Amino acid sequence: MSVSERAVRSLREILHKPGNDACADCGAPDPGWGSCSLGVFICLACSGIHRNIPAISKVKSLTLSRWEDHEMQFMAENGNVLMKSKYEAAVPVYYYKPTHKDCQVLREQWIRAKYERKEFCDPGKNLTYEEGTRDGVLMKRGRDNGQFLSRRFVLSEREGTLKYFTKYDAKEPKAVIKVDSINATFQPDKIGNPNGLQITYLKDYSTRNIFVYHDSGKEIVDWFNSIRAIQLHYLKVAFPGATDAELIPKLTRNFLKEGYMEKTGPRQTEGFKKRWFTLDQRRLMYFKDPLDAFAKGEVFLGNKDQGYSASAGLPAGTYCNGTWQHGITIETPDRSFLFTCESESDQQDWLKHFSNVLSAQMSPQEYTMEALLKHRH
Repeated sequence: MSVSERAVRSLREILHKPGNDACADCGAPDPGWGSCSLGVFICLACSGIHRNIPAISKVKSLTLSRWEDHEMQFMAENGNVLMKSKYEAAVPVYYYKPTHKDCQVLREQWIRAKYERKEFCDPGKNLTYEEGTRDGVLMKRGRDNGQFLSRRFVLSEREGTLKYFTKYDAKEPKAVIKVDSINATFQPDKIGNPNGLQITYLKDYSTRNIFVYHDSGKEIVDWFNSIRAIQLHYLKVAFPGATDAELIPKLTRNFLKEGYMEKTGPRQTEGFKKRWFTLDQRRLMYFKDPLDAFAKGEVFLGNKDQGYSASAGLPAGTYCNGTWQHGITIETPDRSFLFTCESESDQQDWLKHFSNVLSAQMSPQEYTMEALLKHRH
């Protein structure tokens, strides 16, 4: 057996140890790379980030690189479980741990926070996310002209608000957003910037979107986790008996699905128009453009036992003027909504998400939201 064959076999044995079968940083299955300086097994995407921190991490392919005996010994003695217990010893509960489905900036800052800045090695360390206030400039997309302009943002735990000002020295904020109504989600593709963040909040029972970015990946991820830290503080006050596991899903969340469908109006005699749809938990919102500040409308998706359903196809006799033929009908207690998708695979994906939402039990807060939306319509 050649030296390289022996090395590959040894590494394969080490990979079979518990915890080494998934990337140490994002959880992707079957990692094909290792950091022989940190003693962790990682996926291809995370290995690219590690390669950009050469002073900390030296990465090698498990099958293509030449491994020295002492490097393999190091990997065998360490591995993902042991190194996580060191580098993730004190990750705050509010801190968003990205998965392999998350965008590059979130994964890169998680890796840098762990190994480069060693933020989570020691309990009791003062973290920037926990200072209770954050004040800085972000680039914000203008609502009317679509240009990104620098705006001052101030986050305050004491006030429970995120404010932004059109001028740095302005006395009055342009908007005061309550942190408990905020959702923040990274949207690099939609915003056209690798550090693009969408902040969504309720304003007069309507959903309002603002789109921001910062040239520094660290800065935008710090804002994101600072928002989560303050939200958790408020949730602990609002739900004193709740566990962290119950509260974490109430912090920022990614949308379940976004994309284009065509829809027709309530009389179902108008033509189908192309709209951008965002499924956020039980709310299916639609916009003329993906970067619109306000939704043109929204559909509340309750539980299937209360008269809500989603099915493939359109009612017989529906006039369909568009080129998109893959229909979806959503029935609510008040009316039916008709949509068409461009492809059958897109139609099936939307239906899968709708079915999951309609099958889930409703929380007291969701009953309140349902009542509010009915009241508004």
